[in-house]
Amino acid sequence: MVAAAARYRWRDRAWMADRAGRQAPDAPISFYEVHLGSWRRRPEEDHRVLTYRELADELVPYVAWLGFTHIALTPVTESPADDLWGYRPIALYAPTARFGPAEDFRAFVDRCHQAGIGVVIDWNPSHFPAEPHGLTAFDGDALYEHPDPQQAHHPRWNAKRYHFARNEVGSFLVGSALYWTDRYHVDGLRIGALGSILYLDFDRGPGEWVPNADGGAEDAAGIGFIRRMNETIQASSEGATTVAEDNSGWPMVSRPTDTGGLGFGFSWDTRWAESTLRYMSRRAIHRKYYHHEVTEAPARAVTENVVLPLSHDLVKPGRGSMLSRMSGDLWQKFASLCVYYALMFTQPGKKLMFMGDEFGQAREWNAEISLD
Repeated sequence: MVAAAARYRWRDRAWMADRAGRQAPDAPISFYEVHLGSWRRRPEEDHRVLTYRELADELVPYVAWLGFTHIALTPVTESPADDLWGYRPIALYAPTARFGPAEDFRAFVDRCHQAGIGVVIDWNPSHFPAEPHGLTAFDGDALYEHPDPQQAHHPRWNAKRYHFARNEVGSFLVGSALYWTDRYHVDGLRIGALGSILYLDFDRGPGEWVPNADGGAEDAAGIGFIRRMNETIQASSEGATTVAEDNSGWPMVSRPTDTGGLGFGFSWDTRWAESTLRYMSRRAIHRKYYHHEVTEAPARAVTENVVLPLSHDLVKPGRGSMLSRMSGDLWQKFASLCVYYALMFTQPGKKLMFMGDEFGQAREWNAEISLD
């Protein structure tokens, strides 16, 4: 793999030299979030997915035409065959072969950079699946996961939790993060479900978790790992950034570690999305009673480098599409959606929009088929 990386001839020197400025907290940034397996398929070829090379030819110019500054990819790390979303990673050092070889993924990132578009990927240290061909019980015993089965298990995902107190596990994960920013020129990593790393009682009821030495729920080892990861990326990959998804209310997520923060470059404000969507789903005649759902939302931008995320989580199965969440008849739904996007793009914070939202797709996202 290292030899292949050395052979690839990158053509993104101009982007890499200017990356730090393009991703600074005061830079204009907007993300187009993409699930590569369902953005577009080939109906004439049994609906096969596009390859990395084909995506470079079709997706990159489309995103440039839309005017987004970055593509945010749902996980591209290798995962089991039945995991179309990619959130059960079994190989944190390998791009999925679903869309082609690793060299072709480099070519995709390279084409993005040549077009002036950054690439951020979902990277998942928050949990790993329990598949026997993955990391669980790797040497026959608990190696990457906590030796206490209660602390090692994630009840929400039926997955494992890394043993962050082990230096070897921390080094393995930080090495993976650097691998993506170094060998693949990825510009940023998004860490989802940050609360599952910060808190011992994440998604657990009474008696299902073990308190820390002070009797609290904060996980000192997980917090230490997050800070170490962010510090290492900032020191080793000039201009690269990290993005957190956190709705736990942890303070100073996107503030430097030397001031007590966690060190992320940006933080998703998921509460903004939920609050403003509630407002827009109300009948227009009733909205005047709920203006606080819109006016209170931007306050977090004062304390964090926020991203306003209209992400895949909002249109996943069971939640409907963005268009269907608006009130009124079809004309009113489209009008409200236009107003909602205008609201997002004129409020403080970076912006993120999931594929299909830009043209008002009527149905919710389905990872197994192409966008309409």
